[in-house]
Amino acid sequence: MLIDKQKVASSFSRAAVTYDSVAELQRDVGHTLMQRLPKELRSSAEPCVMDLGCGTGFFSPKLKQTYPTAQLFNVDLALGMLRYAREQRAVTGAHWICADAEHLPFAKGSMHLIFSSLAIQWCEDFPALMQEIERVLAPGGQFVFATLGPNTLCELRTAWGQADRYTHVNQFLSSDEHLSALPDSLSVNLFEEELRVLRYPQLKGLTDELKRLGAHNMNAGQQIGLTGRERVKRFKAAYEAQRLSDGSIPATYQVFYGVFEKRSME
Repeated sequence: MLIDKQKVASSFSRAAVTYDSVAELQRDVGHTLMQRLPKELRSSAEPCVMDLGCGTGFFSPKLKQTYPTAQLFNVDLALGMLRYAREQRAVTGAHWICADAEHLPFAKGSMHLIFSSLAIQWCEDFPALMQEIERVLAPGGQFVFATLGPNTLCELRTAWGQADRYTHVNQFLSSDEHLSALPDSLSVNLFEEELRVLRYPQLKGLTDELKRLGAHNMNAGQQIGLTGRERVKRFKAAYEAQRLSDGSIPATYQVFYGVFEKRSME
């Protein structure tokens, strides 16, 4: 199924004020991703850095601290997130831009680094995204990103699968689908996988967290009105059956980390 971008923008805009309170995983992944940033940017002039899918702007000050001479462009599809980020993050000289990652408002070869943590999984057309990333990157520039794989929230998908036949959980791309979409001019410096398993005392802790993050089912054509009492009862029973030996409710996140570099012109 395709991603409903309007639903993505609206959901995350509404979640802007609650997002940071429950985004521990997102912060941990972002900090891990920052360890994969290049120490220096290849630029003969003032370098340009983009935080693609910046959300609440949590990493904006950290990127500016890492590259103090760079122009920083914070980009997100959700206007509500951008408004919140601009009010909450004091970053001198940063630019806040509402834009679609698949149609970036930047000139060819204008970016020396694109940082993106847990955002591009919400894009509809990944090959088109990669073409756009390649277009705006300068030769030698890098796309440093973290995204989610198809085994994310596998427990949630399993539980709903025992309750009805509809799609309730977001569907993400495999590693092969990510790598096969690369234009010839992008080389793979790094691509690795990490499984993170969060644990909750009760199922409500997980479902409330997903709601406060704004990470609802974003599939286009999602069936609605299908979570009646009996279906929900079956879903809860199926999830309860997956409790771990320590009594906790698990939620698995499959995280891909990548560093793609645009080949320098000969």
